[in-house]
Amino acid sequence: MKIYSAADVAKALPYRALIEALRQAFQNAVTTPVRHHHAPLPTTTLLLMPAWSKDWTGIKTVTVKSDNPNLNLPTVQGSYLLINNATGAPVAVMDGTELTRRRTAAASALAADYLARKDAKTLALFGAGALAQHFVEAHAAVRDIKSVRIVNRNSEKAKALAATLCQLGFDATATTAEAAVKEADIISCITSSTTALFKGEWLKAGTHVDLAGAFTPKMRETDGITVHRSAVYVDTYEGAMAEAGDLLQAESEGHFRMDSIQADLAELTTAAKVGRVSDEQITLFKSCGTALEDLAAAILVQSSSA
Repeated sequence: MKIYSAADVAKALPYRALIEALRQAFQNAVTTPVRHHHAPLPTTTLLLMPAWSKDWTGIKTVTVKSDNPNLNLPTVQGSYLLINNATGAPVAVMDGTELTRRRTAAASALAADYLARKDAKTLALFGAGALAQHFVEAHAAVRDIKSVRIVNRNSEKAKALAATLCQLGFDATATTAEAAVKEADIISCITSSTTALFKGEWLKAGTHVDLAGAFTPKMRETDGITVHRSAVYVDTYEGAMAEAGDLLQAESEGHFRMDSIQADLAELTTAAKVGRVSDEQITLFKSCGTALEDLAAAILVQSSSA
């Protein structure tokens, strides 16, 4: 059995290749039960995410520690076990934290490939944590992102991220929520917020909103007006119905109906349904995460060293 470190996982999952692996995975038959949620401690969420295809089975364990930033530790940590179905034998254990960060960013970029304007160049990023740079690089793999506007409650972290992104060739600055939203072609939210981060009336025509942080019905990153103004897409219907706080809360407020979701990623990738239909349309992708993405990423890691 092979063991893959975070560095091994990062090397095996360049964004363009990972996005294409996810595209193919959503087109194929993969069984993905809704993930298990547990709360061992008030500050800890335990997630268990199994998935299986004809040839492979995998399971990811994740802990989400809301108090870890105070300890200068990652909020999300995990591990992944990959099993060969032909023998039932475990073939690999890999760093699930790096795998999760990359597949989460890649899933949003995959959605943006169908939903963001082709000429999108400015990305507004809410959150400056461990996922932030991944989201910038993933979106830049599908759109010609030139500028990044960063909003974070800790301004020093936002400035530090901006400096790092500038070194990578982006025009990156820390700014306010309103300024970032009004300038953005794509807005990515990657926080653990329970309240809206910006106002829906700030959105300009043609914006694509990418919501990837909230993962429980009590969490949300945007308001009901944003959802009301948008054509809404999701990674999976099952995940959205169970966990998409942004959509569920908008529905309870009378701004949205869950049966008006336009499509999921399987329908977009197979062309069963269409994505963006005009340059003026506001689109919204709500990601709750799915074990299908983890399995696809883990198989790519395994195959890269075969």
